[in-house]
Amino acid sequence: MWDEREELKQERREFGSGLGRAALAFLVFSLAASFEVRAQSQASTTPAHREVTDETGRVVRLPAQIMRIVSLAPSLTETVYALGLQDKLVGDTEYCDYPPDATKKHKVGGAINPNMEEIALLKPDVVLVVKSLNRLETVRALEQLGIPVYSADPHDVTAVLASMKRLSEVLGAEDAGAALDAKLRERLAAIHAKLNGVAPIPVLFVVWTEPLMSIGRKTFIADVLEHARATSVVDSRQDWPQFSLEEAVRLQPEYLVFASSHSETVRNDVEALALKPGWSALRAIKNRKITIVGDAINRPGPRIVDAVEELSWQLHPEAFAEKD
Repeated sequence: MWDEREELKQERREFGSGLGRAALAFLVFSLAASFEVRAQSQASTTPAHREVTDETGRVVRLPAQIMRIVSLAPSLTETVYALGLQDKLVGDTEYCDYPPDATKKHKVGGAINPNMEEIALLKPDVVLVVKSLNRLETVRALEQLGIPVYSADPHDVTAVLASMKRLSEVLGAEDAGAALDAKLRERLAAIHAKLNGVAPIPVLFVVWTEPLMSIGRKTFIADVLEHARATSVVDSRQDWPQFSLEEAVRLQPEYLVFASSHSETVRNDVEALALKPGWSALRAIKNRKITIVGDAINRPGPRIVDAVEELSWQLHPEAFAEKD
């Protein structure tokens, strides 16, 4: 009798345990089904596309998530890397050489005349351009192919920072954009603090020597000079004005500023200028007051504060004596 009762209890326990497992399995299945229905419902209500306004005022229709990017400007390529989105960069130009990894990306030609067929084959969700560099014809050609184009258009250092932050939001990297913006603004403020009370130096920024070409007052490079407590002796509404050497001699800048990633080559070229007729009349040439900064000064991107710092240090070394 005792054994029969024990067997009966064991059967009941096993039955209850099995019933519990079945109930648990049913509960898990129900929850999974509920989550799936909810996910499908959310997916059906989440828009596949969105509209943003770029910095030229154009309304651009973009996918909800950007997965494939083509950059047609070195500065924008640098920004994509600074935001940590390099894995989404499927193509860039022949001139996109920083950071070094950018040279390994699929090349779509130059910034002025990119290869439309190459771009189309990459199936980008968006193509990034800069108004001051890329042509309107390029934008229109891409639009005709049904490829969204987002254009940046910064004109000063503060606008460059704001432009990068805005682009981070467009590309879905808001947190990275906010962190980058805060870091660069903090560095810029530190430079301003060192230069507080320093008198600006008149300089001639030389874009090209033959013909002689400089920068206009509305360019972001002119604003870089201002942040570095320098001022361009050229006051022109044109972005890249040409003028005569005689005019440069009349203006007599205290410093000549050149930009290059190969400073020794430029320095040799500058030394050669002193032997050319007319150039020796510039006091900056006579006194060898020549400043050569990296190519970051030519790119309205994340290294723009580097350019301000480098130029400030060369023009006002006394303000950075602690750094020395």
